[in-house]
Amino acid sequence: MKLELRDIDRIIEMAWEDRTPFDAITFQFKLKEQEVINLMRRELKPSSFRLWRARVQGRATKHSKKRTFDEGRFKCSRQRIITNNSISKR
Repeated sequence: MKLELRDIDRIIEMAWEDRTPFDAITFQFKLKEQEVINLMRRELKPSSFRLWRARVQGRATKHSKKRTFDEGRFKCSRQRIITNNSISKR
């Protein structure tokens, strides 16, 4: 599968996001987890790839089946309510 530069950038961005599971990348770009890892290895500097790999390894949020929540987004109980792009005061 031939990916455009824009798609590669988006895949890298999604792979770095903690709460974006590999399943979302598979759904959108038809790349399996191993293919994402290979793409990251190819596109990132070696030191950046090692940092990313260490960060992703064992992270439950990157794997849908390991998540503690089923649907929607995880929301921290301490997260402030955001309205119209401004943080509301207590």
